[in-house]
Parts: sequence; structure tokens; C-alpha cells
Amino acid sequence: MGEYFLAFEKPLYELRQKVQELREQQALSALDLSRELNSLEEKLKNMQRKVYSNLSRWERVQVARHPNRPTSLEYIKNMVENFVELSGDRNFRDDKAVITGLGMIGTHKVAFIGQEKGKGTNDKIFRNFGMMHPEGYRKALRVMHLAQKFGLPIVILIDTPGAYPGIGAEERGQAEAIARNQFEMAQLKTPIVIVIIGEGASGGALGIGLGDVILMLENSWYSVISPEGCAAILWRDRGEAPKAAQALRLCATDLMELKMIDRILPEPPGGAHWDPITAINTVKIEISNELDKLKNIPYPQLIQARINKYRVMGAWEEN
Repeated sequence: MGEYFLAFEKPLYELRQKVQELREQQALSALDLSRELNSLEEKLKNMQRKVYSNLSRWERVQVARHPNRPTSLEYIKNMVENFVELSGDRNFRDDKAVITGLGMIGTHKVAFIGQEKGKGTNDKIFRNFGMMHPEGYRKALRVMHLAQKFGLPIVILIDTPGAYPGIGAEERGQAEAIARNQFEMAQLKTPIVIVIIGEGASGGALGIGLGDVILMLENSWYSVISPEGCAAILWRDRGEAPKAAQALRLCATDLMELKMIDRILPEPPGGAHWDPITAINTVKIEISNELDKLKNIPYPQLIQARINKYRVMGAWEEN
């Protein structure tokens, strides 16, 4: 997990340090410390479960942003075989905030789209912190059309603090690019499986977020606006972000209640950043299962079900 830890993780981090020290001591000496080691490891797991089962919405937002949380590139490396990256929108440039390509997940050949935040300062800047430009959405759409042409299902990983809000992005049609993607995705003749692995903010997420199945890791969030953005508008104070997070109901359990997502994927004790490989394997298995269910559905039926899915979101009746 490195040196970085969130405020509420400090006791977990300290106990983890003790476990590591005990392992090192056992390796360097002839002493059998396995009993003490097993006891401490069990204590750590129990503490992780206790802490992470009682997180506030704002704390879950912080977990979703944890610098050690696995990014799309790590998911690709660990769950996609024979990956071939496809670059550029064939119009302006290649947006590094999104990775697209073809590969295998289990027995399924897929087209892959994943928002990439980067790791470390230089990489984050290179990836624009996962904030896509219009050319990023057009790059994703190009790969979607390619997937439709060759009958490949589409797998999308969402993890972004939002679409890039710069002047250049607006000049090149940011809003149009996001709207165009949603329009096209509603009628694509191929299955679309979406997994929210971290942050799912605003149109930045929605621009590649319309699909047949929406899965969400339990410590991720998905909302029309970030807590800080909401706080700045409502209270003129970004420091009110925890209050905004509570009001926005942006966590996986909230969205499951509101029928905005289809299923919550469990994370390892302590969250995905404590055990990335286990988290990635969970996502891989779930994607494979969903692709198995979707592959034999006729396209007219698939598209109609997709449209109906979004039509009923937010529907209400007045008595």
C-alpha cells in the first residue's frame, strides 16, 4: 500500500506494519512466529471489515480516489490477454486519458475502453488525470463502431473526475461529443458491459456510460457532479464536500436502491488498493459472466431492453 493512507486507515496501516515486521523477523531468524503472524493477520482482516463496513459517503469518495487503487491500465494488464491498443480519433489527436483496444477476457474477444488517471505525478499529467477531451470520446466511439462491425462485445471501465473543462475542449465540441456517444451507444448492435471502478463524475462518465449492464465496485462513486463541485455551487465552499456527498447519494448502495446500476461488486477487505489483484480478478469473472448472458440475445431485443432500461430511470408517479 506504500506510505499513503487515509485518516481513518491509520490504525490499519500501523497494524499492517507490525505484520510486515513480524514476517521480516521470521525470515531473518530461526524462530517459528507463524502462530503470532496468523493471529495478527486475522486481527488485521477483522479490523478492515469493521472499518470499511461503516464508511460515510465522503470516506468512500476518498477511497475511490486512493492513489494506490488499481487503474484501467492495471486491469488491462491483469485481465485482458493479447491486448492490442488502438489510438486516435482519426480527426484531431490521441487522447491519453482513455485507453482503447482489442483483446480477450476469458474466452471472449472484446473491444475495450478504459479511462486512465495515471500513477504518479508525471503519468497523471500525461493522462490528464483521466479527464477526457472531445477527441477521447470520439476515439472511444470509433472503437465502438469497430466492435459493432466485427460483432465484438464492448467492455468499458469508468474512472474519471469529469470531462476536461478547458476552453480548447469546449471549442472542439465537448458537449456534442458526449451527447453523440450516448445517442450512438443507445443503438449499438453489440453487448455493452460497464464497470465503475473508481470515480464516475458527471458527463465525463456518461459519455461512455450507456450500456446493457452497469456494475459498480463497492467503494466507487457515480454522480451528476463531484461533491466539491456541488458544495461550491450550493454553499460557495468546497470544504462542504462531505455534506454534499451525503446529499448526492452517490455510493454503490444508493445507486442500487435507485436502480441506476445492476449490481455491486465486492472489494477485498480494506478496499481494492489493499489487494489489487483480487479486485481485478473479481471484475474479470463478473464481466465474463455478464458476457455469457448477453451473447445469445438477438440485437433487436438487446437494443430495446437497453432503451427501456434508461427510460424508466427517474420515473415517478403522483398519487
